[in-house]
Amino acid sequence: MRILIFGLGYSAKRIAARLQGAGWDIESTGSDGTLEFADRDAVAAALGRADAILSSVPPAKSGGDPVLETHGEALAGFRGWRGYLSSTGVYGDALGAWVDEASPTGTGRRTARAEADAHWLAAGACVFRLPGIYGPGRSALERVKEGRAHRIDIPDQVFSRVHVEDIAQGVTLALTGNAPPGAYNLSDKLPCPQNELIEEACRLLGVAPPPLQSMEEANLSPMARGFYAENRRVANGKAKRVLGWDPAYPTYREGLVACLADGGFGG
Repeated sequence: MRILIFGLGYSAKRIAARLQGAGWDIESTGSDGTLEFADRDAVAAALGRADAILSSVPPAKSGGDPVLETHGEALAGFRGWRGYLSSTGVYGDALGAWVDEASPTGTGRRTARAEADAHWLAAGACVFRLPGIYGPGRSALERVKEGRAHRIDIPDQVFSRVHVEDIAQGVTLALTGNAPPGAYNLSDKLPCPQNELIEEACRLLGVAPPPLQSMEEANLSPMARGFYAENRRVANGKAKRVLGWDPAYPTYREGLVACLADGGFGG
């Protein structure tokens, strides 16, 4: 079996490794991939060899999905399994309420992502909506150690998260289990304030938490400010029920302990 992955990034690399372990052959685009994304002939040939495709390519800054826009003609004739890594940002601000796959999309700041999400759904893909992704080399532990962590004084603000290995498990289950097309939230079961996550990372590293600040005092980048612009809890019941997904890291607590063991934080 062979899969073509568009965009061999942080999450897609974990998915590829899991599939390789199950005997799949991998072709991919990206800086560490085997194909040039812009080479339409090479990508079309790879599509002809593939049993499945997965896109982890985000929308362009100007809008539009690069994969669909560049390779849409070749994709139109593809009859295998399709997957797309999306974002729970498509739900917008829920004022801290729970959202699931039936919740409205397209009302938040990520309208381009919501449009791409809808296009992949219309094309018969399994669309995996992901909250804050973390894992080895990309967690609150690194931010604390490097002095980049913040505690922001925003009462009642909560976020959902997912460990990268749990993403890989969910996507693999959908692919190998012939899951029906549609949206699937892959998120942990403990939405919580960002401050709680930073405080746990500090506890594990044995350092004092950073001071509590206002948004203005923290002097965050526009991208980081956008992170705090929306407030929601993401339900994962459909993925558990339909895919048989059982995350190895059901909360950030187990996930951070694993990251600590993997990350070389001694000294």
